[in-house]
Amino acid sequence: MTNDAIIKQIEAEGNADKPLNIHFRQRDTIRGLFIKGYDYKDLRSKNLWRIVTNANIEKWQKTKDINLARIFNGVEFTRLSEVI
Repeated sequence: MTNDAIIKQIEAEGNADKPLNIHFRQRDTIRGLFIKGYDYKDLRSKNLWRIVTNANIEKWQKTKDINLARIFNGVEFTRLSEVI
């Protein structure tokens, strides 16, 4: 996916702090929360995204520990969808 398509989806009203399903080209779909940390603007300009995966979302919401997140390349995303 392009930078702009990802930004449009994650910065849409109502999606700011909600987990999304992230579909990849060559791996399984994950559920994750996009993090807007201190390096958000720098990473997004390179189409890189800091994401807390489903297993760590509860810990993230309690601690806001940036080390719980992983960085993913947006080029590998095929689409983003809301968690139902």
